[in-house]
Amino acid sequence: MGNFSQLVYLVPLFPLIGFLINGLLWNKMPKSLAGIIGSAAILASFCVSMGIFFEVKSASFHEPVIVNLFDFIQSGKLHIPLAFQVDQLSSLFLLIITGVGFLIHVYSASYMSHDEGMVKYFAYLNLFVFSMLLLILGANYLVMFIGWEGVGLCSYLLIGFWFKKREYTNAAKKAFVMNRIGDLGFLVGMLLVLYNFGTLSYKEFFTTLSATGASMPPATITAITICFFIGATGKSAQIPLYTWLPDAMAGPTPVSALIHAATMVTAGIYMIARSHVLYSLAPFTLNIVAIVGLATALLAASIAIRQNDIKKVLAYSTVSQLGFMFLALGVGAYTTAVFHVMTHAFFKALMFLGSGSVIHAMGGEQDIRKMGGLGKKMKITSVTFLIGCLAISGFPLLSGFFSKDAILTAAFAHNPVLFGLGVLAAMMTAFYMFRLYFLTFTGTFRGTHDQEHHLHESPIAMTGPLMILAILSIIGGYVGLPEVMSEHNLFNEYLAPVVKNFGEHHLSAATEWMLMGISTGASLIMIGFAYSATKSAAFPESTGIAKVLENKWYVDELYDTIIVRPIEALSGVLDRFVEKMGIDGIVNGVGKTVKWGGDRLRMLQTGQVGFYIFIMVIGMLALFTLSFFWIK
Repeated sequence: MGNFSQLVYLVPLFPLIGFLINGLLWNKMPKSLAGIIGSAAILASFCVSMGIFFEVKSASFHEPVIVNLFDFIQSGKLHIPLAFQVDQLSSLFLLIITGVGFLIHVYSASYMSHDEGMVKYFAYLNLFVFSMLLLILGANYLVMFIGWEGVGLCSYLLIGFWFKKREYTNAAKKAFVMNRIGDLGFLVGMLLVLYNFGTLSYKEFFTTLSATGASMPPATITAITICFFIGATGKSAQIPLYTWLPDAMAGPTPVSALIHAATMVTAGIYMIARSHVLYSLAPFTLNIVAIVGLATALLAASIAIRQNDIKKVLAYSTVSQLGFMFLALGVGAYTTAVFHVMTHAFFKALMFLGSGSVIHAMGGEQDIRKMGGLGKKMKITSVTFLIGCLAISGFPLLSGFFSKDAILTAAFAHNPVLFGLGVLAAMMTAFYMFRLYFLTFTGTFRGTHDQEHHLHESPIAMTGPLMILAILSIIGGYVGLPEVMSEHNLFNEYLAPVVKNFGEHHLSAATEWMLMGISTGASLIMIGFAYSATKSAAFPESTGIAKVLENKWYVDELYDTIIVRPIEALSGVLDRFVEKMGIDGIVNGVGKTVKWGGDRLRMLQTGQVGFYIFIMVIGMLALFTLSFFWIK
């Protein structure tokens, strides 16, 4: 056994140190130094993560390594240590988070260089990565939950980073509240696990589950899995808790890349993949996961078709792709979902950072209707963004092609209807991504003369990460080749010791080629449609279904009508009648009664001796009477 697994505590420690240095010295630290410290902390974590990955990959690694740091809770029989678990799943996620996270940090150093809060920004960014690493590395659900809450807090701080704008702070608040709703589900699920199994440790829990799972009441298993899934719908933005994610665009663009690509939104997928032993015993919940995932993929993709804000299109695209991942989880293809997490991290981070490059060049403009022809002035951004669009659309031999095809194949094996609807979502994905690309980078410029004059390619600190992510978006899928192309799926073989797919069906080679052909052909046709739809570059007033899509199916308005306003009205009634008239009335009434009584008793103190003698005589008579009649 090598040494890297034992050094796993260093992976989250470096970002924590970076956070403490930048956070405590935020008003004294030079901005450029903050960027260097923040980026160096993540680079150090990435180097250790690489060592752990290769050690786990080696033939000598058999069992998951659990590194106990200290006892966190010790009460009677309950023992919960702060422990990290090193295995194939956690080592893979470490690479994704620290690798993509490092590129985003480097990009941020240039993107945020003119912002006065840059030091604070890097402190938050480091804390975000620290929380995510804690979530991934935890050897029990409690440590995962600490990281889970940590990323929720950091997303609040980063989404509302430019807090002087009211709508940005509202977006941060919305993300925080909607995540709390999901977190409550996760917390209840954890308590159910603790109550029924007496442990929160993965190793003990899954061992017990494997031994006694069949004898456990199905209702208990279903209740736990549904509670966990509610937690996942909040963090990973699934119906009905998805509306916070598009609003999260209020934060700086690199934050959007970090939240949407590699870290926070993949937490739900990680949690279900980690708990796959549990979910495989709950087919009812798996069906719910598949249906909710597919519905989210379709709904978000339909909304993205009519969005005009470059970051909003990418945000709804993220929600849609997360839906694909949940579809994979729901049909038992756990490793396929994780595979799509990895490829999505590459091309979505690439496109968010590419959109940041565009916004940077356009002086803050985000409306794609006011862009056009940027490919001539921004060649690197244009080419890398095109690679990202091709990858997410499932263009043959790019990373997204392999992971999306694997999801659709698993869906077909489970139920052909799921495959058909999945292809529909994939077609919409190809359409809205290329509508975005053609309107932004081709044709003639539609902005102001001043904007056109300032158009320029971004500096190397911003284009460098774009080029690395573009290369990863091209080659990232070759680790998970389908059966018809290779006997060895390296990705599935690597994860096999810790994550096994459930209810896997092997399709014939002819069927697999046919499914690939259908999904790829459909996507390519939609790219053609996107080109013809954007050729005129006319933007008439939306009517009918187009207006509904532009207004996001009015889901926010619906939530506002059926949840927000009734709760506000109820709080108004409670404030007036319960708080002010009830609780305040009682408290103030007690005070007034004491004051009134005191005022009356004070009148007895007259200062006249004769009055006092009279009162004494009356008192003695009263005592005499009492003793005569009552005391026997």
